[in-house]
Order: sequence, then C-alpha cells, then structure tokens
Amino acid sequence: MSVLRPSARTTGDPARPLGLHDAWWTVAAASLMACAGLAACTWIAAHVEADPALHTTALFVHLASLVLGFGAVLVADYYGMLWMTRRCSLRETLGATSRLHTPIWAGLAGLVVSGMMLHPDLSSPITRTKLVLVVVLTVNGLQAGLLNKRMTEHPVTAPVTGRLLAWGAGTALVSQICWWGAVVIGFRNSQG
Repeated sequence: MSVLRPSARTTGDPARPLGLHDAWWTVAAASLMACAGLAACTWIAAHVEADPALHTTALFVHLASLVLGFGAVLVADYYGMLWMTRRCSLRETLGATSRLHTPIWAGLAGLVVSGMMLHPDLSSPITRTKLVLVVVLTVNGLQAGLLNKRMTEHPVTAPVTGRLLAWGAGTALVSQICWWGAVVIGFRNSQG
C-alpha cells in the first residue's frame, strides 16, 4: 500500500506516491529522521578515534564538502538576488536553485560524515552551538524544498505574495546564519 497525495484521491489526478516536499507533515517526518541521523553521527564521533591518516583524509573531505555545499548555497542566494533586482525571472531562479539542491545536500552530508572523524570536543559549548546550527540548517534545508515547490506552483503571471517572499527571505537568512556560524566556529576550533 502506498500513500497517495490527497488531491489524487479527491480530483482524480493520476496516483503518484506522496513526495518529500508535498506536505508539511512529510517535511516534519524527514526532519525527525535527519535529527536522529545527526544524533547517531554525534554518538559515533564521541566513540570513534580516527588514526592520523584517516584524520587527514577526513579533514580534506571536510574542506572539499564545505566548498561544495556552501559554494552552492552562495550561488543559490546569488540567483535570489538576481531575481530581486529583476535581472532574471522567477522561473530561471527556481530552476537554478532546484538544481543546486544536490550539491548543497552532498556538501552538508560530507561535512557531517567527515566531521565525525575530526575529534570534535563535544563538551565544548561552542562545538555544541555548531551542532545546533547544523540541525537548524538541515531542517531549514528540508523546508526550503517545500518552499521551492510552492513557488514553482505559483502562477507565472501573478506577483509573488508577501507570504512567499517573507518565507523565502527567512529561509535564506537562516541558511546564511547557520552556514557562516558553522564556518566561523569550525575555523575557531581549528585554531585551538
């Protein structure tokens, strides 16, 4: 038995399985699973000691993942600025940003997995702050997919509503705060 979109039951649309970004409850369920995964990664980080060669490899993967994920986030936000300054259409912006989801998620996943091998000091308040930023970033990214879907469904000829604009601005702001905060904390931790 598969779960079908509510509209498929009521409108006679062809049945297709419910997707991740079809409803708030699916995003909430994915967020809970992501938080459980991040908690498992934190537990592993506290119980696994990487040898020097693995630590060096993990550091390289961590930096490469930062470039991939955060770089893609900056490009996505750049497209948002292009749209806000009327230098490209909303459809172009949404198309470009939807293609950036894969490198963003790949970068974030690479950061989390490699970060487990970098001996994080989980007793440090600043490291705990970084972990909270990663959780918020992950949940924000999941709901951003729903935002992208809602904006894509918005009629091309109608102006974007204030609600969607505020949602988009809030999503971008939270993303930037979390990415920059995690980068600054990571840099500070590497100095000590």
